[in-house]
Amino acid sequence: MDRTEKRAFVQALQAVFADTSFVLVSQNKGLTVADATTLRQRMRDAGANYKVAKNRLASLALDGTKFQAIQPLLKGPTAISWSKDPVAVAKTAVDFARTNDRFVILGGALGTQQLNADGVKALAELPSLETLRAQLLGLIQTPATRIAGVLQAPGSQLARVFSAYAKKDETAEAA
Repeated sequence: MDRTEKRAFVQALQAVFADTSFVLVSQNKGLTVADATTLRQRMRDAGANYKVAKNRLASLALDGTKFQAIQPLLKGPTAISWSKDPVAVAKTAVDFARTNDRFVILGGALGTQQLNADGVKALAELPSLETLRAQLLGLIQTPATRIAGVLQAPGSQLARVFSAYAKKDETAEAA
């Protein structure tokens, strides 16, 4: 890479870091081309990106961003992954690390919060953003349904009481 290519690469990474909420740093010592391709495909399917970057260029791109805390992780053969949905990246990376010993999760950053490997694994256990949205919507709708049921209950109970009195009067008149 010449200087202009390096400068363009750093600017592209800075744009990525400005637009994302989570960055994962992993070590890929000895990954085969087939394994790396599989990982990239899984990341792409999850809506995430996976990039092997020169540590010096990635470090330059991290300067002045909210992910600056992960710069010490950039040693050796590292790769970075990112996505707007932090759980998608973490789940994909943790699942791949379970089946491949050569892929090691070093840590990451969720906004300004730095995460170690255990923090990334804990993040992977959370439900996805879409699932959380669905659960929140369900929680919002449940009270409204219950309120409607409670408001309808007294009216229906009154109607049954009046109906019972009417039937009682009809049977008394008939007798």
